Amino acid sequence: MLTEKKAPIDKLVRPIQRFIQLEKSGGIVLGISVVVALVLANSGWSDGYHHFLEHKLGFKWDGQTFFEYNLHHWINDGLMSVFFFVVGLELKREIIAGQLSNVRNALLPIGAALGGMLVPALIYLAFNYSGDAHSGWGIPMATDIAFALGVLFLLGKKIPLSLKIFLTALAIVDDLGAVLVIALFYTSDISLMHLVIGGGVLLAMYLGNRLGIRSILFYAVLGIGGVWTEFLLSGVHATIAAVLAAFTIPADVKIKEQLFTGKIQKYLEVFKGIDPSDDQPTLTNEQLHVVEQIQKATEAATPPLQRLEHVMHRLVTFIIIPIFALANAGVSLQIDMESLFSNNIFWGVSLGLLVGKFVGVVGFTLLMIQLKIASFPEGMNFKNLLGVGLLAAIGFTMSLFITSLAFSNEVYITQAKMGIFAASIMGGVAGYLLLKGGKNK
Repeated sequence: MLTEKKAPIDKLVRPIQRFIQLEKSGGIVLGISVVVALVLANSGWSDGYHHFLEHKLGFKWDGQTFFEYNLHHWINDGLMSVFFFVVGLELKREIIAGQLSNVRNALLPIGAALGGMLVPALIYLAFNYSGDAHSGWGIPMATDIAFALGVLFLLGKKIPLSLKIFLTALAIVDDLGAVLVIALFYTSDISLMHLVIGGGVLLAMYLGNRLGIRSILFYAVLGIGGVWTEFLLSGVHATIAAVLAAFTIPADVKIKEQLFTGKIQKYLEVFKGIDPSDDQPTLTNEQLHVVEQIQKATEAATPPLQRLEHVMHRLVTFIIIPIFALANAGVSLQIDMESLFSNNIFWGVSLGLLVGKFVGVVGFTLLMIQLKIASFPEGMNFKNLLGVGLLAAIGFTMSLFITSLAFSNEVYITQAKMGIFAASIMGGVAGYLLLKGGKNK
């Protein structure tokens, strides 16, 4: 019996690969990053930690400096654009062929997400209805999908698949809401010239899709060099450009499944019929040609959208989001209590997330069921819903990101981050304990 040849490095890499493939691993890595950031910010390395993020990076040409921003800005506007690009890919896939493609199935998570955005914002505004603190109303609107799903997957088979699908769809709609909030309310002065140029490049990407261009390089060059750059210069937040660019990526296949399987079977037969190269480690020219044909057929049978999403998901989960957390979660816990409660930002954020998410998600879901607009997915029950309402209060990534857009005052930023941490920890623990106890199926 023939077996796959294992290299020595495989023994070292295999445990890492197994961990990465676990659906809960993204939440675990994010949690570790938050803890590391908090340790750095509350240790003797605190000054070095904050000073490092203030280092500037830019491009110099003919004596002039372009795009000179500090590392913190590059992480929030550059790396997070990659995160939002993947969010855009997921949104498009869900709208085309996922939970959001069937209107009836999508109604319940859409309603739950809307409730989970509106009620937290209203609670925040009830505490901060005027002044500079008013602009933070978008902070408690977002759910961190990585953390929330990570907690669900820690529960394993105790949780029905329908509940995981419901939370995923809810979080995706929630992400879309956050993107719209950033686009409409958290932008600076707008340069119409740069916005028009960016829009023109975006149109070129769309036309490329309609013409059948499937080259990832084509979309990468126009997306980064054109759309992202122009949106960054326009004043509209660059992460919005990433979402819009994602929607231009082709989501269709060049060859259908049946034709693909036929081609692959034919190529495999040809490959089997070629005389091997006498146990040499390299392939013959004929074998190499067949392998190339298999690769081309596989590429033609895979939508560029899914190919990009698959490749970039791990990059975002295990590199970009942890770096973002390291750069943004470092808050000194030696905060003066009088300073923490000098206004109502902490209460607006913490109660907006913990109470607002729970009331909004659970309340809007039950209202839609009561009005017979939608019904519980099979296997999901009232207790499951209460647990999801609590997990929705986990708002790390997106809430921290909106905090960086809403405030420039360091005191306000610290108050908001403390509110995010408090609500996220309490919501996550409470949701886990509720779903773990008793029968959930």
